[in-house]
Parts: sequence; structure tokens; C-alpha cells
Amino acid sequence: MTPRNCRPVHLPDPVPVPEPEPEPAAGCDVCAALAQQRAVARAVGDMTTVIDRNVEIRRHPHAKAVRT
Repeated sequence: MTPRNCRPVHLPDPVPVPEPEPEPAAGCDVCAALAQQRAVARAVGDMTTVIDRNVEIRRHPHAKAVRT
């Protein structure tokens, strides 16, 4: 069997640079619960749930201040 003369393949890092974690909205019980779930998930090393809770906090609707 003849050895192949192949060059190594360099793949880019598949993990994107993480965004800063969203802060729960002040006074929002839903955001507070999601942040608590995120903290528990992080404590047990469940990073999939941490990411899921971050997405939910970012997408949770809150009234935007109206500019006048």
C-alpha cells in the first residue's frame, strides 16, 4: 500500500464567540424564573439549557419605552 501525500485539513472553530448573557428585565417574574433555571443548569454543567434560557430571556417580550 502506497502512503498518501495529503496535506492536513484545518477546520474553523465551530463554537461562535458567545454574546453577553441577557439580563432579566427588572420586575418580570418570567425573566426571573428563566434566570433561576439558567443558574441551576450552569451549576450542573448543562450548557444546552443555559443557552436555551438565554434565548428565551432575549426573546421574552417587554413593553418598549415610547420616545416622544
